[in-house]
Amino acid sequence: MAITKLLKNKALDIGFDLVGISPAGEFPENQYYKEWISNGYHAGMGYMEKNQERRKDVRKVVSGAKSVISCAVNYNTDMPYSTQLNDKNRGWISRYAWADDYHYRIKDMIGELGKYLEEVSESELNYRAYVDTGPVLERVYAKYAGIGWTGKNTCIINQEIGSWLFLSELITDIELDYDSPVADRCGNCTMCIDACPTDAIREPYILDSNRCISYLTIENKGEIPPEKREGVENNIFGCDICQDVCPWNRKAGTGDSDFLPRPGFFAPNPGELVVLDQEQFSKLFSKSPVKRAKRRGLLRNVLVAMGNSGNRDYIGNVSQCLYDEEPLVRSHAVWALWKLEGIECFDKLSEILSTETDSAVLNEIKRIFNLKQENKGSTNGKIEKTDN
Repeated sequence: MAITKLLKNKALDIGFDLVGISPAGEFPENQYYKEWISNGYHAGMGYMEKNQERRKDVRKVVSGAKSVISCAVNYNTDMPYSTQLNDKNRGWISRYAWADDYHYRIKDMIGELGKYLEEVSESELNYRAYVDTGPVLERVYAKYAGIGWTGKNTCIINQEIGSWLFLSELITDIELDYDSPVADRCGNCTMCIDACPTDAIREPYILDSNRCISYLTIENKGEIPPEKREGVENNIFGCDICQDVCPWNRKAGTGDSDFLPRPGFFAPNPGELVVLDQEQFSKLFSKSPVKRAKRRGLLRNVLVAMGNSGNRDYIGNVSQCLYDEEPLVRSHAVWALWKLEGIECFDKLSEILSTETDSAVLNEIKRIFNLKQENKGSTNGKIEKTDN
């Protein structure tokens, strides 16, 4: 069909690196999604429970839909991976969030493709465009459009350019030529599963968001559970580990310079971030995906990274955060101080205990004091910091 070729050529001209087309409708993965939700693997992302029937079948999103045009942009850059950095004194912001929020750019691109589809269509049509903003299982449709296969880490992997892909799609009610899905080339490899420090990939192709560092540091608006904090390591916004270790990303292609990190976004200094007030945070992260965590969420994450660093030079900054206006920041400062100082922090925490009014902060202080009591008998009277 001539219109299919025209559409694909236009997508590449606009700047997409990959484009493919799948039929609209249901696939086996659509049903797996409902099982994933029922198992609670979506964690606190309640919005994912909504519109399940629409997610299951895009024909409920666009009436009479026949085709889904999936497009991908490679956002990889020629910069080291987090697994190559190996520096506990630096934080890590996920690669996708180094530059301006990709939604701005990709939304314009997929919108331009939609307008072109209207121009070249031989009949009236209906369509909707999405950039992971609607009830669409975009990875499923990308798979069946031949963009790549679903990896064991649940990311779409393309044989030529890896998995650093921003996905978007047009859902339309006109019939086009369809592509075929590519074979799963993960084979016996389990590197992504083995590398995850929080064991979030419960089994191949099953991700438990409750354990995922990206969820814990971005979508999660509350505390990071104490038992998961060490696993977060130095990740202060998102996590790239399961993609960093993927063999298909060893020779991944690179996108354009628009995806290079802003100044200070690559392996940032936690000491410079933890002192940000609201105005400074808003200015630094203007048009950045990092805004999603809000100041309190980012500082929460930074404090966990500081606690995990073992660097006592951070004690001064952490101590100041005990008096932050946000209870979420204060409670994680308590934990970070305990990790860095051990028994030496108890005088400070005792002072805080007498003036603190927030229950979450008080509970964290009391939890640390309980750790002290639990370890008293095993240290011959010398209380040391623990791994909790």
